[in-house]
Amino acid sequence: MKVLKFGGSSVANAENIGKVVEIVKSATAKDQCVVVLSAMQGTTDALIDTGRIAERGDGGFLTRTAEIAAQHLAAIESLFENLDKTEIAAVVDSAVKELESVYEGVRRVGELSPKTLDRILSFGEIASTKMFSAKLKAEGIENEWHDSRTLIRTDSNFGFAAVDFKETNKLIAGTIGKSKTRLHIVPGFIASEREGFTTTLGRGGSDYTAAMFAAALDAEILEIWTDVSGMMSADPRFVRNVRQIPRINYREAMELSHFGAKVIYPPTIQPVMAKGIPVLVKNTFEPDAAGTLIEAESPDTGEIVRGITSIDRISVLSLEGSGMVGIPGFSKRLFDALSRAEINVILITQSSSEHSICVAIEEKHSDRAKRVVDREFEYEINIGKIDPLKVESGFSILALVGDRMKEHTGVSGKMFSTLGHNGINIHAIAQGSSERNISAIIGSKDVRKAVNTLHEE
Repeated sequence: MKVLKFGGSSVANAENIGKVVEIVKSATAKDQCVVVLSAMQGTTDALIDTGRIAERGDGGFLTRTAEIAAQHLAAIESLFENLDKTEIAAVVDSAVKELESVYEGVRRVGELSPKTLDRILSFGEIASTKMFSAKLKAEGIENEWHDSRTLIRTDSNFGFAAVDFKETNKLIAGTIGKSKTRLHIVPGFIASEREGFTTTLGRGGSDYTAAMFAAALDAEILEIWTDVSGMMSADPRFVRNVRQIPRINYREAMELSHFGAKVIYPPTIQPVMAKGIPVLVKNTFEPDAAGTLIEAESPDTGEIVRGITSIDRISVLSLEGSGMVGIPGFSKRLFDALSRAEINVILITQSSSEHSICVAIEEKHSDRAKRVVDREFEYEINIGKIDPLKVESGFSILALVGDRMKEHTGVSGKMFSTLGHNGINIHAIAQGSSERNISAIIGSKDVRKAVNTLHEE
């Protein structure tokens, strides 16, 4: 059993879907397969934007819905050029009418709730997988289409639902695990809560869906098909002579993924990591390229640093004051305040004097962070024990990743001296006890230069 997942760029149009068909044909000739698809590229964003238009009471949502429909019908026209497309065209047309009805409801009440948005977003993945399943059947390739909302059970946290793995594993194994069908098609990203309402799995949700199916079915391998040939030693937009990473372990892949390598999302690895199932990252547009194999333990290649990556649009929050020294609880209150405001902390550093705590967050949350933290420490600020939260923007986080860095002295020294010799100022530094990741906060204007000089070094 293999699980293959194809992203939005892989199913962006009829031509790309044709490439996916050929890849799936080749895979099913050898193995029983589950294929998980994302929505067509741009569809999810278009569905959200259309919902916002309807929420404002703007009748323009009808025009935008027609554009979404046209994208899918154009793909059907090309995919089924010499084949019967009546049935699949009717399926998409019916789904579009339902979509218009939901948008009209949003317009009338003037509110787009997370619950309604999840129902709207399900259109993208259902449409792409229905089209793909119909195309395969039209070419004589038998397959079963499954609605992942009947197989993945979650809580009711619409927009970013948490999976009930015990129930989900039972449903997947009971439905697909006992089937004799060679090929199964499943929409990614969507699920349902106990009462049957549609939920979504958040960022990287289709990868997550594929990983859940792979783990529940004890698959031989999970293949993630995207528009790049695996994981690279640095961002190819910044560095010309990047190297493809042929094999990497789960731990290093998760570190690189967290710090900006968008090839795969950290939650994706967790279900397969628990089962020891390898993940192969491949390129839909260069199917013969080797890709990157992510596994429990990768061979020792002698490389100390596996990759260099970065996250942009970072704000640095600094909580400072002599009243913090030796007083327990300040860190807890800071993180509690940010947690209640649903602000994720990316990096933490604190001086041993306890005079200041520095954390990095996404820049888009900086105003909200300032409000909630100053409110939390209002009393201490008023009596002068601590200063109002200091917020600085325009930063990026640069990270050096490698499992073998802990075995070698001087890696961090070499990193910082390289940056210093090239005139790049370091704003803050963080390193975990695993020594697998060394992170530094630098000005965003220096990122390209920093990544290039470190990669060369």
